Amino acid sequence: MLLSSLVEKLSYDVLLGDTNKEITTLVYDSRKVVDGSVFVCIKGAKADGHNYIDQVINDGATVVVIEREIEIDIKSYEKYENTVTFLQVDDTRKALAFMSAAYFGYPAEKLKTIGITGTKGKTTTTYMVKDMLDKAGHKAGLIGTIETIIGETAIKSVNTTPESYVLQESFAKMLEAGCDCVVMEVSSQGLMLHRVDGFTFDYGIFSNLEADHIGPNEHKDFEDYLHCKAMLFKQCKVGIINIDDKYAKDVIEGHTCKIETFGMTDEAMLRAENIKLTSDAGKLGVKYDVKGLMDFNVQISVPGKFSVYNSLMAIAIARHFNIDVDIIRETMKNVKVKGRVEIVPTGSDDYTIIIDYAHNSMSMKSLLTTIREYKPKRLVTVFGCGGNRDKHRRYDMGEISSQYADLSVLTSDNPRTEEPEDIINDILVGIHKHDGKYITIVDRKEAIKYCIDNAQKGDVILLVGKGHESYQDIKGVKYDFDERKVVADIVNNKN
Repeated sequence: MLLSSLVEKLSYDVLLGDTNKEITTLVYDSRKVVDGSVFVCIKGAKADGHNYIDQVINDGATVVVIEREIEIDIKSYEKYENTVTFLQVDDTRKALAFMSAAYFGYPAEKLKTIGITGTKGKTTTTYMVKDMLDKAGHKAGLIGTIETIIGETAIKSVNTTPESYVLQESFAKMLEAGCDCVVMEVSSQGLMLHRVDGFTFDYGIFSNLEADHIGPNEHKDFEDYLHCKAMLFKQCKVGIINIDDKYAKDVIEGHTCKIETFGMTDEAMLRAENIKLTSDAGKLGVKYDVKGLMDFNVQISVPGKFSVYNSLMAIAIARHFNIDVDIIRETMKNVKVKGRVEIVPTGSDDYTIIIDYAHNSMSMKSLLTTIREYKPKRLVTVFGCGGNRDKHRRYDMGEISSQYADLSVLTSDNPRTEEPEDIINDILVGIHKHDGKYITIVDRKEAIKYCIDNAQKGDVILLVGKGHESYQDIKGVKYDFDERKVVADIVNNKN
C-alpha cells in the first residue's frame, strides 16, 4: 500500500523523504524488517527502537517513524533521502495503533466491538458474552487474559490486551473467519500504552475498581490507574457502568458516550433483586431476578455475589444484541470459565473443590469471604506465591488465609528461581498474624492429595493462585501442571 494511505489519520512531520511511496510491511520489531518495511520506533521496558535505526535501514526499511522528544542527527541520514522517509510523531505507540488499523483495512469498523475494563470480572464476563452471542447465531471472537479465540482457533495470550498491531491483525483474522463481533478485555496497561487506539468501541463496560497494578513498571499511583481505565469511556459509543462501584462517577467523568448502568441498587437501570445463594450436591451458585430494563429470573452456576455483577454485565450487553431470555438463562446456568471460581468434578457430593486464579490479597479476600457465605463445614485453602515477586504479597495472602480459612495448606506456586521453602516462610509471616490452622506441604500435588484424602463432608477446598495455568515455573523450566488433571488423577487412584 502507499505510505500516504498508511498514515492518513496521523499527525506527523516529514523530516526526510516523502510519503508518496509503496511500502511492504509494518513492523515494530527490528528483527522482522524486510525490504520496504515501515519501522516504528517503540520505547519498551527493555529496549528502545530508536537505537536500531541504522540496523533497520541496512536491513531494508524505507520508512522510519520516531517520536518528537527523541533527538537524532537527521543530517547524518540525508544520504538516504531518495530511499528512506523519516516521520516524526508525538507518540509512536499511538501512531502504531492508527497505522495498524489502516494497514489491516480498518477491520474494527466491520465488527461490533465490546471492550470490558475494571479490576475484576473481565475474564469471566467475556466468556459469558461470547457464549451468549454464539448461541444467538452470531460468531464472536474473544481477546483476553487466557487466550484469543478466532473462529475455531485459540491462541494463548501474552498480554491481556495485545499490542495494537496484533490486535488489529486479530480483528482482520476474525473477519476472515466469519466473525461479526468481538468481546475483549481492555486492561489499564492496554489503554495507557495506546494498544486500543485507532478505532471506537461500540460498547465499553466498567466492572469495578480497586487498587491494583501499581508499581514502577505499571501505574505510578491509583490516580493514574483510574485515569487510564476512564479513557475507555472517551473511546466508545455506549458505556455500560457498574453504578454500585464507588469509583463509577470518577470513571465516567468527561465521558463522550451514552451511559447505561447496572447494579444492585435502585439507581441502576438494570438491576439484580431477590438474590439467593444456591448449593446442591457440591455445586455452588446464585439466583436472582433481573429488573429495570429487563424483567426475568436467572440462575448462575458460579458462586458469589460478584458473579451477580459479572452476569449483569453480560446481560446488559446481551440486551443490545436482542438475545432471547432463554439463551441468557441457559448460558448462565452452564457458565464455566477456566480458573475463575471453577468447580472441579470429583465424583463426590461430600466436598467441593474450586480452582481460582486469585494471586493477591485483594482477590483472595474476595474469594474467601464469598465462599464463607455458603457456610462450608471447613474452608481449606491450598496456595503458595510466585517467586521473584514482591514479598508483601506473600505476607498479605498469608494473613488473609489465616483470618478467613479454617485450614491453610502452604505449598508451591511458581517458585521460579527462588526456593519454595523460602517463599513459604514469607507466607508464614502473614499466617502468624492470626490464629488460623496451617500445615506446609511443599509439593503442590501432595498438598492437593492431602486435602482430598482428609476431606470432611461439607468441606470446600480452594486451590488458589494457578487458575488457568497448566504449568509450574521452577528454575526457568515450565513443567506440566494442570490442577484439573491432578485432581482427576488423585480421585481416580483413590477410587
